[in-house]
Amino acid sequence: MAFHRLTRTHPRLSLATIVGLAGAWLIPAGDTVQHILAGWNLGVWLYLLLVLYLSWTASPEKVRKVAGVEDENAGLVLLTVCIAAIASLAAVTLQLVSSRGLQGTDLAVHYLYTGLTVAGSWLLIGCIFTLHYARLFYTGQSHELPLRFADGERNPDYWDFHYFSFTISVAVQTSDVGVAGRGLRRVVLAHSLVGFVFNTAILGFTINIAAGLLG
Repeated sequence: MAFHRLTRTHPRLSLATIVGLAGAWLIPAGDTVQHILAGWNLGVWLYLLLVLYLSWTASPEKVRKVAGVEDENAGLVLLTVCIAAIASLAAVTLQLVSSRGLQGTDLAVHYLYTGLTVAGSWLLIGCIFTLHYARLFYTGQSHELPLRFADGERNPDYWDFHYFSFTISVAVQTSDVGVAGRGLRRVVLAHSLVGFVFNTAILGFTINIAAGLLG
């Protein structure tokens, strides 16, 4: 019953999770870490494509409707995805450690897994917060808008929320969008901290890979 409710309220995430788990089990990867990363990447990139399609096709009215449907357990879903994305960085670290001594195709495969995982997880964080900001905007009980866009937009679509979300992911700060409400400020703070962790990790992985290539 709980699984049926989850697939109804979060269909894209549910589908991506099922595909990712199946991929981790079926893909003829190497060791356990590679199986996990293969399944993770399959699920994450599928989810990103689904969110991209939703963003292109959804009108503000559709955004409002989706926000209402996905309101159930939204905070728990957000927390779970963030923890999983951060955990993927640990798997990437193990992947890089195990790549020492490898050459040629094997080394290229390890670096490919690293790049896909880090990029996918970073984009996943931005997209999952995009959907969360949309939910908070359209399901809020206050008469005051939780996000105040510079042009006065009162019916933003997903690209408006992407703009706000990915500005935080990239710069670890808000843009020209005003934030109202203590609860939303806490969400933005959490997003900024997660973004800082990812940006630091990306820098570290880049230096590690560059050193390996030059060495």
